[in-house]
Amino acid sequence: MIKVMIVDDQALLRGSFRLLVDSAPDLTTVGEAANGREAVALAATTAPDVVLMDIRMPEMDGIEATTHLSPTAKILILTTFDLDAYVYAALRAGASGFLLKDTPPGELLSAIRTIAAGEALLAPTVTKRLINEFCVKPQRPPTKSLEGVTDREKEVLLLIAKGLSNTEITQQLHLSVGTVKTHIGRLLHKLHARDRAQLVITAYESGLV
Repeated sequence: MIKVMIVDDQALLRGSFRLLVDSAPDLTTVGEAANGREAVALAATTAPDVVLMDIRMPEMDGIEATTHLSPTAKILILTTFDLDAYVYAALRAGASGFLLKDTPPGELLSAIRTIAAGEALLAPTVTKRLINEFCVKPQRPPTKSLEGVTDREKEVLLLIAKGLSNTEITQQLHLSVGTVKTHIGRLLHKLHARDRAQLVITAYESGLV
């Protein structure tokens, strides 16, 4: 059973998310919080696997709360604000996923399962905008190193940063699924990354993208 905590300053939305989560046989809501401060305190007693986190909240916003909760829980940011600054800040803080609140119910439930399994997840529109944003910005000096990463691993990392799934990477590089997973595992180890989302950040901050 995947334990989910819901964090949003709107009680009506929290209730809607709870009903949706509890309708799934493999998911259960273990708590609700109206702001980031409440979320941090509640997580200490409920130990959620996944946290549905709003961004704009009083007292402590979702970005700051994410820094306190990660990596003890997987954070899925849910917001109405499709803004690049929020996406990047959320990933930097340790979030594993980012979806808009108008995501269809079935996709949201799938996203929770994906995050709980250790995969990163970004809404397709968010991924495209994030990549476009970095493409138009002035070139900045790299802040992270890819020392020790092989050329093949860099190819895999680049495709991860572009939002490709494991299956798409296998097709692009003509590799087996097992080989791609091995490369990703090595990247996580070499780059001290917790999950796929952190690999995306590293790809940008190393200058690879």
